Amino acid sequence: MKKEILINSTEYETRVAILEDERLVELYVERPQSERLVGNIYKGRIKTVLPGMQAAFIDIGHPKAAFLHASDIGDVSGQQSYEPEYIDEEPPAEIVRKTRRAGIETVLKDGQDILVQITKEPISTKGPRVTTEISIPGRYLVLVPDDDHVRVSKRISNWNEKRRLKKIVIPLRPEGFGLIIRTEAEEKGEDDFRSDIKRLQKLWSRLKRRSELMKAPTLIHKEIEITTSIIRDVFTDDVTRLLVDDRAEYRTIMAYVRQVMPHLKDRIEPYRGAIPLFDLFKVEPEIDKMLDRKIWIKKGSYLVIDQTEAMVTIDVNTGRFVGKGDQESTTLHTNLEAAKEIARHIRLRDIGGLIVCDFIDMYNRDNRRRLFEEFKSAFRNDHAKRAINPVNEFGLIELTRERIRPSLIYTFSEPCPHCHGFGRILSRDTVATKIERWFIRARADGQYKKYNLAVNPLLADTLVNSGANRINKMMKIHGFKINLIRDTTIPTPDFRVFEEDGNKELTDIYNG
Repeated sequence: MKKEILINSTEYETRVAILEDERLVELYVERPQSERLVGNIYKGRIKTVLPGMQAAFIDIGHPKAAFLHASDIGDVSGQQSYEPEYIDEEPPAEIVRKTRRAGIETVLKDGQDILVQITKEPISTKGPRVTTEISIPGRYLVLVPDDDHVRVSKRISNWNEKRRLKKIVIPLRPEGFGLIIRTEAEEKGEDDFRSDIKRLQKLWSRLKRRSELMKAPTLIHKEIEITTSIIRDVFTDDVTRLLVDDRAEYRTIMAYVRQVMPHLKDRIEPYRGAIPLFDLFKVEPEIDKMLDRKIWIKKGSYLVIDQTEAMVTIDVNTGRFVGKGDQESTTLHTNLEAAKEIARHIRLRDIGGLIVCDFIDMYNRDNRRRLFEEFKSAFRNDHAKRAINPVNEFGLIELTRERIRPSLIYTFSEPCPHCHGFGRILSRDTVATKIERWFIRARADGQYKKYNLAVNPLLADTLVNSGANRINKMMKIHGFKINLIRDTTIPTPDFRVFEEDGNKELTDIYNG
């Protein structure tokens, strides 16, 4: 598989595109006004401890307080939290019992200063989620202060390699620190780990001193910018090349790579072509499609993606595709193609949380099993943690995917001012009926007799050209004088009513 990384950097936005076999599969976007927060370390102050929720809210200097759950408390309480992505053995039974028994109110108090690290970005009305178990990622290892474990990423599946890595790293573990061996550490040697540990210890010493000197709430350590973090986490030996279209960004990346992974520096190229980098690789059209609700696949079949705050549903439709064989083989072919495209769009849009995929029903059990295996395989290069359930009796595949930050749909879009994020607006007939009810209330009040009604021209056509002129009918029934005004600045589902003589706005008085 050919894997490439493209970095497009401007004054207002940095975008990192990851291509697999020349197809866009992942996109990372960072803007100055919405820099990512995951990995940042703060000295915070506890605002409220809620025993009923076994949680606390922490003031870290942001508009929204950070959320700390009891399960995310490590060193502060003597409990130990475990990261399921990395651990390769169950936590000791006595630690599990202690974690369940101790209440958060026995550990944290209002007004207490505490060192926390953001693990999830703010999403919608929720503030960031934090943990007290600080972890500092390097290229091959993650340093965990106040811990004494050496753990291995679950993504390293070879047990012999796991044992080899542990055998090398355990003697290198500094006193008072735990270590997590990252996936990128496969086939690496002692020198690589030793230099990583030395660099991470220096960083921890600096931020520890800073935390002792600064007053809460304050930022103690800011996670590296998006390009460097992508290089650290994604720029591995399987990447064919990395192209950067900004000279300053290119120099920054090269300086980092020469220090941390010099054997990959020859794969980094500055791009100086006249055609914009993302246009050359046909990335821009793919980004434009990311907001589409309907995604066409092959031969006329398509997906419908509906995203809400709580969950995402993805529906598979055969559309115009009729196939050449029997119905079951046609359905299987459509579902297999859809599985690949669904996985790509989940990664591309960075969709997290609960996802329900409604595939076309198949009666053959072997076909359902084949679909499930194909769907799982399509996520093999996905870095996010996930759990996928087999196809159920209704043809649904349910999965949960790690949600660290809001989906990219929230980066590229904002709520519709007309439908307020609902995705649909009231029909013109419905609004016309609302206007009729408005005038019924106005008649009951009996205060005014002459009105100016301002509406969108499309709604005006519905009111006067719908067979029976609804404006004339209202004037005749209520004895009003209604002057209809066509105003293109008013959205279709809205209307405004004024007193004709004084031009006083009356809309909210009789809006019900």
